[in-house]
Amino acid sequence: MSTPDRHASRRSLPRRPWPRLLALAGTGALLLTTVLATPLGPAPQQAQAAEKDKVLTVAVAQSVDSLSPFLATRLVSTSVLRLTYQYLTDYDPGDAHAIPGLATQWKTSADKLTWTYTIRTDATWSDGQRVTARDAAWTFRTMMTDQGAATANGSFVGNFRSVTAPSPTELVVELKKPQATMVALDVPIVPEHIWKGVKDFSKFTNDKAFPIVGDGPFIVTGYKPDSYVRLKANKGFWRGAPKFDELVFRYYKDQDAAVAALRKGEVSFVAGSPSLTPAQAASLKGQRNIRVNDAPGRRFYALAVNPGARAKNGETFGDGDPSLLDERVRHALFMAVDRKALIDKVFQGYAVQGEGYIPPRFSSYFWKPSASQELGHDPAKAGALLDQAGYRKNAAGQRVGKDGKPLTYRVLCHATDPNDKAVGQYLKEWWAELGIGMTLDCQDNVTDPWLAGTYDLAFDGWSVNPDPDYVLSLHTCAALPATPKEIGATDNFICDKTYDALYAKQLAEYDPAKRAALVKQAESRLYDLGYMNVLAYPNAVEAYRTDQIRSIETMPKAAGNLYGQDGYWSWWSAVPANSASPRGSSTGIVVAIVAGVVVLAGAGLFLARRRHATADDRE
Repeated sequence: MSTPDRHASRRSLPRRPWPRLLALAGTGALLLTTVLATPLGPAPQQAQAAEKDKVLTVAVAQSVDSLSPFLATRLVSTSVLRLTYQYLTDYDPGDAHAIPGLATQWKTSADKLTWTYTIRTDATWSDGQRVTARDAAWTFRTMMTDQGAATANGSFVGNFRSVTAPSPTELVVELKKPQATMVALDVPIVPEHIWKGVKDFSKFTNDKAFPIVGDGPFIVTGYKPDSYVRLKANKGFWRGAPKFDELVFRYYKDQDAAVAALRKGEVSFVAGSPSLTPAQAASLKGQRNIRVNDAPGRRFYALAVNPGARAKNGETFGDGDPSLLDERVRHALFMAVDRKALIDKVFQGYAVQGEGYIPPRFSSYFWKPSASQELGHDPAKAGALLDQAGYRKNAAGQRVGKDGKPLTYRVLCHATDPNDKAVGQYLKEWWAELGIGMTLDCQDNVTDPWLAGTYDLAFDGWSVNPDPDYVLSLHTCAALPATPKEIGATDNFICDKTYDALYAKQLAEYDPAKRAALVKQAESRLYDLGYMNVLAYPNAVEAYRTDQIRSIETMPKAAGNLYGQDGYWSWWSAVPANSASPRGSSTGIVVAIVAGVVVLAGAGLFLARRRHATADDRE
């Protein structure tokens, strides 16, 4: 699924409906960030706002799955929630190291099992009540004790033993074992006095009463499914009020229509799904008052194989083709794919050829297979593997299964993503040469069949955060749904004990170099299993109107993206074109606050900075 719907970044491409993405590891120790995925619909025209209001309208190609921080996994949804609720720590927009967020400082005990956070005193909820450590403690404890509340981000608290708030400004987290993501907990903190009355967190979508009480730079004031989300600036935000009075995320099912709206000035910004196509980008370059931003992406674009949908209780469900349980078949399908051709012909150079699970943007965690391990483009070897697996061709040249029926796979694709359709046609041709049939099942909503396991393969993608823990957690056995009727945090039902062991080791490792090595081992194992075949790392290609937005901050500051950031920096920093004086770069403001980061006590562990990770959400 994919950043980030599920079928879209965390797995942040922005498509799937599952957990968002990832955590970030710090230089001296840890850092983690999540990722996230996102959809939205047409929003109200700018003219609907008061003439004096400065409105920034963002065109998106994904609809919201939920406005509940406990359920949302799509990139668009998690992007909205980052603007609405604060996290304990933020990522510096310049280089993504950990800086104060709701917490002004933090420290750990010598055994690394107790973390103490100091909660700021200048943060208030939009209804006027003060934000305290009790809100954070209640948020984490609710996720620890309620399965519904753990749907999106439960992996962050799975190792928590207890969470307390000894005072309004002190939050204490006791761990079962060391956890390297404690300054990268991508969990929105919610107001206890508003949320404590929720009866069923698995069903409460937080989209009926407005304005939504939050403490971020923007407040959600309206929402219409598959249409728009409207937010207003929080004038009392402690880091400073946004320069735009209103922010609107407008959903376009047709990406060409969104681009046309940008040309007409009906929207301020367009990101695509999650990026513009090469043709769209080319059509906008050189246009008056339009700037195209082309930066290395934080997403991966993959082909996911249904390994046989299953739940933690041992029950299986769905109807994935049993032939895909054979690793040789999975490897053969991938070896028939010419990834270079896809980069040249589909992405037209706006992407990097796929290799490991974490994108090269996160150099510390980027991994690629050795020459002997690589499943390179080799149709002849792919055919030989299928022969060995017992799937030989009949007189008509079709590969047949053990039941004598021709092999034909259903590939789930996003109807709104032109890349899925284009890549699908190439797969159909390449697999036909192997004697395998393929049907492309493009749907507006890929979430339902994905969760039900009623597919054979699917286009997948997640937006990776500076810390890769979140996206890595999506493939653990712990991420499976409790029962077939429940929704888990899993991406595509992978459950492998060897992978789980490597995941657990990296999570407990505080040394950055050692942790990075363990992450790469986990990526290697995932690659060998053949359930996740990364085809490309798409660039972040987006565009905005310079006659509406005077300046806006990318992340990272040098060659970074605007939409789907690991934070709220782009929309918070944006300066209206008709503004009397630009805000200037927010980086200086943020960096000045970094002094609040505390050195880890005990073991000589210094956590003031988080290491750049190499990994975006799916949707």
